[in-house]
Amino acid sequence: MEKKLSILVSNDDGIFSDGLGMLVKELQSIAAVTIVAPENQQSAVGHAITMHRPLRVREVSKDEKFFGYAVDGTPADCVKLAIRHLMKNKPDLVISGINHGSNTAVSVIYSGTVSAATEGTILGIPSFAISLTTFEPNADFSYAAKFARQLALKVVEKGLPFGTLLNVNVPPVPENEIRGVVITRQGKSIWNDEFEARRDPGNKQYFWLKGELVELDEEEDIDQRAILNNKISVTPIQFDLTNYSLLEVLRTWNIML
Repeated sequence: MEKKLSILVSNDDGIFSDGLGMLVKELQSIAAVTIVAPENQQSAVGHAITMHRPLRVREVSKDEKFFGYAVDGTPADCVKLAIRHLMKNKPDLVISGINHGSNTAVSVIYSGTVSAATEGTILGIPSFAISLTTFEPNADFSYAAKFARQLALKVVEKGLPFGTLLNVNVPPVPENEIRGVVITRQGKSIWNDEFEARRDPGNKQYFWLKGELVELDEEEDIDQRAILNNKISVTPIQFDLTNYSLLEVLRTWNIML
């Protein structure tokens, strides 16, 4: 009998998010799915892990059935804890998402969604992150979930190099308006950040981060451009941050005390 796939699912929007629910429903047709996700919203926490306080886990039920494990930590915590402790065997695949919002360009650095998949990659498991590029309420995650199922099968079949994961972004348009899939590079667009000063009910000042993504790329094979063209973006990324082209230049600096 052929062994059924084992897939670990996590995210940064929390275990009760609509995107995760739709993803799990779709994946259950091809795999045994284990869910280990944050108890609460953990967007933009990057690859933080919990070290100086207890990490708590509780079992979560839906429709009076066991659903998964909720962790009061970060997305990276969830994947690390799942693989190192909660699961008896390593999964065949780690999928993080479906994120509610875009994870293109510099947002990849901040993303808890991408970091969950990165942790899977660090632990030697093929992994990908998937996002629906809209913050609109009542977003429809159904097509992104179907694409994730197909991509999961392809990744298991083909494999990924150690240290490399896939970052997937799906345009928030109806399925019949999707214009294909593009293998992309991570863009260089950045956020034009600003902090709005506000007052709480006690008249104490606090700050609220705001901003817009500033488009810096025009090439068609860039993640953000693909989304604007109603194409699914699939970007191979890695956790090795070394700038190899600069190594020899730095060696000529003769840096010493």
